[in-house]
Amino acid sequence: MTDVLPGHPNRSPNHPPDGVRTPNKTPAAPGPRFRRRGLPRRPRLLGRGSRTPNYPAGLGSLIWLGIVGLPLYVLVAATFQTRDGYIDDGPLALPDHPTLANYRRVLRSDFLSYLLNTALVTAVCAAIVITLSVTVGYTVVRARGRTSRRIFQIFLLGLAIPSQAVVIPVYLVITKLHLYDTLLAVILPTAAFSLPVSVLILVGTLRDIDEELYESMALDGASPTRVLFQLVVPLSRSGISTVGVMSALHAWNGFLFPLLLTQSKSNRLLTLGLYDYVGEFRVDTPALLTAVVLSILPIFLVYLFARRQLINGLMGMGGK
Repeated sequence: MTDVLPGHPNRSPNHPPDGVRTPNKTPAAPGPRFRRRGLPRRPRLLGRGSRTPNYPAGLGSLIWLGIVGLPLYVLVAATFQTRDGYIDDGPLALPDHPTLANYRRVLRSDFLSYLLNTALVTAVCAAIVITLSVTVGYTVVRARGRTSRRIFQIFLLGLAIPSQAVVIPVYLVITKLHLYDTLLAVILPTAAFSLPVSVLILVGTLRDIDEELYESMALDGASPTRVLFQLVVPLSRSGISTVGVMSALHAWNGFLFPLLLTQSKSNRLLTLGLYDYVGEFRVDTPALLTAVVLSILPIFLVYLFARRQLINGLMGMGGK
C-alpha cells in the first residue's frame, strides 16, 4: 500500500504537485540492431515446407525399393502364370492370361498337411522357449549366486555352437530315445538352439525392472512364484513377445533338423514339402513359388502384428 500525503487523500508521494506537467514518456522506437563482429548469425528457423529436399537419399531409397521389390514381383507374378508361359515369357513378364490353377493345385496336394505339421512344431517350440527362457532369466537376475552365473554362462556358450556342428550327436541322441521320424524329434533340438539368444534377451529385459518393485512385493509376503507371474511376466511382455516371434521364425524356417530327423511323408514340414514340385528332370517353378507364397503368409501375419514388441525387445526396452 502506498503512503498518502496529508491533505490529499488520493495523492501518493510520487504524484507531481498541482500545476506541474510531466514530460510525455512514450517509448522510443527501437533503433537498428548492429551485429558484433566475429559473432555468428543466429540460425534461421525453416518451416516444414521450406526444407531443402535430399535428392541423394531419395535416389538411394528408390534403388533400395527396386532391389527389394523386384524379387517380390517375380515371386508373386509367377504364381499367376502357367509353366509353359513362365518358360516362354521369362520371370519378369506380366502374365498374359492370369490363372489360379497353381493355387488350386497346391491346395489340393499335401500342402495343408505340411502346413499343420509346421504350425504344430512352431507353436510347441515357441511355448517351450518362452517358458524356459522366462524362468531361467528370472533365476539369473534374482539369484545372484555363483551357480546362476555359471548357468547363464553355459547358455551364452550355446551362442557360439552352430547347429551344423552337432548334427551327428543330435541324430544319435534322437535315435537312442526312439524319437526318430516324429515331430518331437524336430521340436526338441529346434527349441534347444533357440534358448541361448532367448535367455540373453530376457535377462536384459528383466534387469530393466526396478529393484524397488521386487522389494515391495517381498515386503508384502509374496512368494517367488507370485512375483514371477504378477510382476515379471506383465512388465516383460515386449521381451516375451520378442522371444516368441524369434523362436517361431526359427522353427517355421527350419530345414536341417526336419531333413535329418524325419523320413515319412506324414511328418514332413513345409520346407521339405517344397521338394514335391521338383522332379528329376524338370521343376514346376510356378507351383513351387505358389507354395512358397502360401507358406510365407502365416508367419508374415504373426510378424506384422508383433513387430513393435519385437523391435522394443531387441532394443532392450522390454521392461519399461
